[in-house]
Amino acid sequence: MSSDPRYTRPSVDSAAQLYVGGERLEAVSGERTTTLDPSTGEPIAEVAVGGPSDVAAAVAAARRAQPGWAGREAGERVAVLNEAARILRERAVEIGQLEALDAGKPVDQAIEQVEATASVFEYWARVSLEIRETLAPTGPRALNYTLREPLGVIAVITPWNYPMLEYAESIPGALAVGNAVVLKPAALTPLTALSLAEVLSEAGLPPGVLNVVQGAGSVAGQALIEHPDVEMVVFTGSTGVGRQIAATAGQGLKRTWLELGGKSANVVFADADLDAVVSASLFSFTVNQGQLCTAGTRLLVERSIHDELCERLRAAAEELVVGDPFAPGTQLGALISAAQLASVEAYVEGARREGATAITGGDRPAIGAPCEQGSFYAPTIFTGVGPETTLAREEVFGPVLAVIPFEDEAEALALANDTEYGLNGALWTADLTRAHRLARGVEAGTVYVNTINGGASAPHDRYKGSGMGIAGGREQLEAMTRLKSVLVNLGGPTPSL
Repeated sequence: MSSDPRYTRPSVDSAAQLYVGGERLEAVSGERTTTLDPSTGEPIAEVAVGGPSDVAAAVAAARRAQPGWAGREAGERVAVLNEAARILRERAVEIGQLEALDAGKPVDQAIEQVEATASVFEYWARVSLEIRETLAPTGPRALNYTLREPLGVIAVITPWNYPMLEYAESIPGALAVGNAVVLKPAALTPLTALSLAEVLSEAGLPPGVLNVVQGAGSVAGQALIEHPDVEMVVFTGSTGVGRQIAATAGQGLKRTWLELGGKSANVVFADADLDAVVSASLFSFTVNQGQLCTAGTRLLVERSIHDELCERLRAAAEELVVGDPFAPGTQLGALISAAQLASVEAYVEGARREGATAITGGDRPAIGAPCEQGSFYAPTIFTGVGPETTLAREEVFGPVLAVIPFEDEAEALALANDTEYGLNGALWTADLTRAHRLARGVEAGTVYVNTINGGASAPHDRYKGSGMGIAGGREQLEAMTRLKSVLVNLGGPTPSL
């Protein structure tokens, strides 16, 4: 047992309540549910379960608070975000421990993610200052300019895989341009949402500008999407649910920003730096236990190096440490739940039935106390995967890699694009002419060259079934505003019949 306090499971003393109008509240129904530690299966805390009445109260609080917040100078709003970033860094260990407990991820990684969240807050603070009023070309006797005005109340519905980073992806930007937010965190990882609310309150965010309503997506989430005073819905999750949200939001003419599924292609040519490929590819499909939509879970390998790369990946995967999230040196923690573990096992067994071969993994590792009942799965690499098989086409959301060989550039591109998704992709080659050529052909919002899963802050879109809405940069924030044009007569003629 380490004496480092980072590796101590935190105690959660009180029930997690809703956060509405700056106050912690119980749900109107009084209903609670128990959240579990994925690494042990043990209860963590009782969590209030919000419903339509709680959502209505949260939206009303946001609507009341938003005009005053929007009326502040941009620099004042930015100062709140920067102060929140400072507090996040100050409390990174405490919040990271809670995130690790709630999500089953290694505590070192969870702490790093809280620190990264602080950096994302600072990023959105900077970007928000790039949004300016603009002048349109007119004659000498008229003035035409544009304004960017906040939408009002934005609903943010997040997944369970990266709670803090998912909050940071949209909430600080929405706040920076003057909106108010109602957050519905994932039912499986609700605890750090309240930590974020506390941090922002301490940083000076007025009550009601950020509200948190835990609850089921089909109840609290649906009530948020349908609420007439919600102007925009931000959702990260599965493609199937995203389609339903887009259809419902469309009935109310609400804006939507959707980051959905992925089955990213990681394309390796024979001239690539294989040391870099092994390191990055292993990271891409195992980080966060493989539970991320950007994972490079389809490794497309030029046939001449297929066997060598597979052997090197197998050896590297077997060196990874799977274990207690609160043990020093752990690299992979637990999957989010027993249900997710069962889902991953079903995909693995299905791949075997379809003729693929697991060259490593493919089972649950033995983990000692206190994690004997945790939802752990070994890093798994399959060869002999056909491009038409389930493993090559569906998102597993676990540490499972499908390796598929190709003969030439044309086949590599065809395989890379043979998917319903288009979130990101990666190309590995020493031939930068080929890299630039293929980058144009890959149907994905972000294409990495000789790297993978970097923090691309440049604006990028989602292709095909991976969602809609620009992510990153000024363009994302502009989507959270309305564009108004003002034309002023400076003494010119007025229209007449």
